[in-house]
Amino acid sequence: MALLSGGKDSLYAAMQRWPVDLGLVLVYRFPRPSPHLLNLGKTVETLNLAGIPVVVARLHRGREREETVEILRRLGADEVVAGDVYVEDHLRYMEAVAADAGARLSEPLWGMDPAELAYREAEAGIEALFTGVDARLSRWLGRVFSRDTVEELVEDAKRAGVDPLGEQGEYHTLVIDSPRHEERLPYQVVEKLEIQGYHLLRVV
Repeated sequence: MALLSGGKDSLYAAMQRWPVDLGLVLVYRFPRPSPHLLNLGKTVETLNLAGIPVVVARLHRGREREETVEILRRLGADEVVAGDVYVEDHLRYMEAVAADAGARLSEPLWGMDPAELAYREAEAGIEALFTGVDARLSRWLGRVFSRDTVEELVEDAKRAGVDPLGEQGEYHTLVIDSPRHEERLPYQVVEKLEIQGYHLLRVV
C-alpha cells in the first residue's frame, strides 16, 4: 500500500516499489486550502489512470495518528510506501504509524539529494501540473513539470532559496502523465486563487 497525494514525489516513490496494490489518500484539515484537496477528484482520477485502486479517508483534527493506524489495520496493510525525502519529523511519524499498524515502512526516496531527485523524476517520464506554489515560485502556477522544464525549476528554486522538490510545502503538483498512466490526465483550469500569500489552481 502506498500513501499518495496525487503529486509527483509520492507517485515516484510508489514506482520504486511497484506494483502497488492500493493507494491511500488521506484528507486533512489545513490552515489554508490544500491544492490536493481542492483537486481531490483529479487526484483520484490520475491515480486510477496509473492503475492504482484508491481509498480516500478523512482524518479528524487531533486524532490523525490513531485514525491513520486504524485505517491501515482495517485495510490489512503489511507494507506502507511513503515519499519522504529528508524531513526527519515526517519520517519518525511514519515509522511510528507503520509500527503501530503492524506494517513495514518503505521510504525509497529517503536521503536523496532534492535536485538530483527532481531530475530523476523528470527522466522517468513524470509530468505534473503545479497546482499550488508560494509567492517565491508564483510564476510556476499552472505550468508543467517535465524533462523540458526541470532544469529551469531547479535553477529558479536555487535563486529563490527554496527546495527544488517543494518538500517544505513550497509547491504542490498533480501528476498528469507517467510511464504507469494508461493515458494522459485531461484537465481544464477553472480558477486561480491566492490565499495567505499562497497561489492555488483549481482544475476539473
